[in-house]
Amino acid sequence: MKKIHYSTLLAALMLFSGCKDFLDVKPQGQLTQEAFPTTPADALLATNGIYASLRSWHYHSGGYPILDIMSDDTRKGSNPNDQLSNLEPYDNFTFTTTQDGLDRWWATLYEGIKRANVVIEKVPLITMDTNLRNRYIGEARFLRGLFYFDLVRAWGGVPKVTTTTPPLKLERSTAAEIYALIESDLQFAGGHLPEKSAYNSEDLGRASKGAANALLAKMYLFEKDFMQAEQYALSVVNSTEFYGLEPFFKDANSKLGEHGIESVFEIGAMETEGDVGNQYANTQGVRGTPNRGWGFNRPTQDLRYSFEDGDPRLDATIIDLGEVIDGIEILGDGTTPDITEDEDGNIIEVECYNQKVWIPGTSTNTQFGHNRRLIRFADVLLMAAEALNENNKPSEALVYLNRVRERAREGNTQILPEITTTSKDELRNIILEERRHELALEGHRFWDLLRTGKAAEVLGPLGFVSGKHDLLPIPQNEIDISQGSLTQNPNW
Repeated sequence: MKKIHYSTLLAALMLFSGCKDFLDVKPQGQLTQEAFPTTPADALLATNGIYASLRSWHYHSGGYPILDIMSDDTRKGSNPNDQLSNLEPYDNFTFTTTQDGLDRWWATLYEGIKRANVVIEKVPLITMDTNLRNRYIGEARFLRGLFYFDLVRAWGGVPKVTTTTPPLKLERSTAAEIYALIESDLQFAGGHLPEKSAYNSEDLGRASKGAANALLAKMYLFEKDFMQAEQYALSVVNSTEFYGLEPFFKDANSKLGEHGIESVFEIGAMETEGDVGNQYANTQGVRGTPNRGWGFNRPTQDLRYSFEDGDPRLDATIIDLGEVIDGIEILGDGTTPDITEDEDGNIIEVECYNQKVWIPGTSTNTQFGHNRRLIRFADVLLMAAEALNENNKPSEALVYLNRVRERAREGNTQILPEITTTSKDELRNIILEERRHELALEGHRFWDLLRTGKAAEVLGPLGFVSGKHDLLPIPQNEIDISQGSLTQNPNW
């Protein structure tokens, strides 16, 4: 079997059965692409197999949260020497075409696309219930759109693979062509997927109509098509589906809020290492005492001091040494300085951690059970506010912006006053800052700075170079394998 640079063939042993539980593993022996899928049961297995890609450690930007590390919200973290050569370059924008993680991220996204293409191409040929068949195809097209959205944001135009039998050598499509594919996939998904509430308890975490429309809204924001972004964001906000905000901000990402009213799309996981767990939270968990993980992705002082006075989201975002959470005192890592200063005595870093990935427990295993929220309803509200403001509807934008701030203040009328300005420029900056505080450490900040044109201003002092770091370099090994069919991004 030939090794193809743009994808990995469907690994049948990784497919997940949904008959009893969405995350149960059912090894499938010697299944081959020619013989699978051919039955309705196969169609379910193949669809579940796509979701398995989301739980791959490599799905999360190659394993480490490099998108946050490249933003002004976090630093590498862990102890000073851990993964220094692999992650420090993302902190200061000195990474190269062979930097650790880029190849893993690229390959995992294409593996997910391969699995989605199997369902999209082969499930229509299976004799089965029409509605269920269309749902499986809708799930596959949602996930393929999700994978390509990461690819196009990170690398721009990339090879477009929409069949299980593509040519061995593929050139890059344009970014516009990839966005058109994403749009087509997500519109199909939105037209064929049920609402979240239509799924039973065994199917929680599957893609829904609301998730497809929310992702479309986000895609249109990146394309600066604010009319479409407004339409799709408001379709989620105003749908008959009961989306809402958790009463307490801390529960938006906690175990208590799993698959709750604020969750539009999340990655389900079990509290154990292995294929049904998710190492995303373990990578960022408290290092040392208690031993909950590796401690990467440490919040910056800049993020800490950017919160408005009294904003409860600060404490729910950052774990500080000495805190007691779920009865456990956070003592941290003995090999990591509590405070790091520059040569002039200015504090440049303190030992602290990402509280949004905290999950109750006493071992590293439990951290694998964190459900990463890819789309929250608060994000949708802020997308609606942004699009409405850009469409010269500031009064309507304020409704959704202030709804997020109202939840954040948790009944304390002395903090986080309502925003009243209707100046388009002022409101644009306020919404961007609100996104920073609401969605901090969730992988949004770097993308937000890029798409709003703020990256050079905010990240320039950290090493960001406009015209170069707007896109990541194509992994050099992919260019080598392609034998010249892939070209490198500008200035790399």
